[in-house]
Amino acid sequence: MEDELLLTLNRLREEHRMLDDEILVLLERPYFDQLLMQRLKKRKLWLKDTITRVESKLIPDLDA
Repeated sequence: MEDELLLTLNRLREEHRMLDDEILVLLERPYFDQLLMQRLKKRKLWLKDTITRVESKLIPDLDA
């Protein structure tokens, strides 16, 4: 199961990086589609939240 989570985590991180690059390219244009930008940023935020959830599953639960 841990291997599956690591694969998922890597895939999510890669998509997050790709979206970041896409957003930067879009910002370089003098005129860009605001709706597209909003969608990309929402997707990026969703990915960040999902990455955080997957990372938390990989950390052992330490009950003291």
